Amino acid sequence: MAYNPMAAYGTNKVTTATPAELTLMLYEGAIKFCNIAQMAMEKKDVEKANLNIQKARNIIVELQSTLNFDYPVAKDFDIIYTFIFDRMTAANISKNPADVAEVLVQLRELRDIWRQVMKAAKDPRN
Repeated sequence: MAYNPMAAYGTNKVTTATPAELTLMLYEGAIKFCNIAQMAMEKKDVEKANLNIQKARNIIVELQSTLNFDYPVAKDFDIIYTFIFDRMTAANISKNPADVAEVLVQLRELRDIWRQVMKAAKDPRN
């Protein structure tokens, strides 16, 4: 098998990432898969839409399964993740791109908040 430098870079990026960076990558991945699903729905490509919604839902399951309930905020994230998962399920059933757009709003907000948290953690003076 030929050496693929892009695959090696991707693997290295994940294996050297901090937990905070991994969380950001998961949000980015969920957004990416929802965008692909939304475009597939617009093109009436049901199979591609389903596959990518499933990938995004798997990411939400991963995020939810790693919550640390020793911190009270975990309960809030649990509720948010459950809501997003349910909306993804509804979008997958309806195959309505507008339903995916609703999920994307939530995911982008979470990603942006997470970026702010990461920035504040690096430089608490901000």
